[in-house]
Amino acid sequence: MESKQSCGNITGGIDLISAYVGARCYLVARYDHYSDRHHDFIVTSNWPFDLVRTLGSALIDAQARSSEVRRCLQAFEPAFHDVDPAIEVPEDLSRRVCLIPYNVGHARLMLVLLFERDAFLSHDRLRDAALAAAYHTSHFASLTSTTDALSDLTDREIECLSWIGEGKTSDEIALIIGISRNTVNNYITSIMNKTGAKTRSEAVAFAVRQRII
Repeated sequence: MESKQSCGNITGGIDLISAYVGARCYLVARYDHYSDRHHDFIVTSNWPFDLVRTLGSALIDAQARSSEVRRCLQAFEPAFHDVDPAIEVPEDLSRRVCLIPYNVGHARLMLVLLFERDAFLSHDRLRDAALAAAYHTSHFASLTSTTDALSDLTDREIECLSWIGEGKTSDEIALIIGISRNTVNNYITSIMNKTGAKTRSEAVAFAVRQRII
């Protein structure tokens, strides 16, 4: 059984891009949605179904936890990851997986490719594949929309985020808004969870990139 989670005819284009680099299986996912379990982070995939939620989830989770600076530096650059020995992969496929992060507007996506054993891989072709995937994905606005993610932040959370961007501490924000310091910290914790940020600086960077503040 194969997973064909897709929208419109995006799958056809990714099929062609994968064939161009000689990949047997592909997965496209949004890792800026991964931290929010209300979103389906998989955009499209032709992986064997049982691999999508095991290997795919593990790889995307690792990328989602990387810093904002690292994400920017890695964009469109192929990287390779050895599959955990506990995860079963078909014998004719390599256990080294290729990951290529790319951006479409504010959306952060990942093209993950599985190849046959001993396949010849061209760095230039892999990079071209990411550029082609970005161009192709850009034609599907529903896949790269940030509306749902942004609507999850409440007005109060956005207000706190704005003051964090101004360099204010929790105590200062509490005094300005007129609420307790604990309540401010609760808002900040909620902001971190919703944006996937690990620090206040990353949360501010997310908000600026998404034009929230």
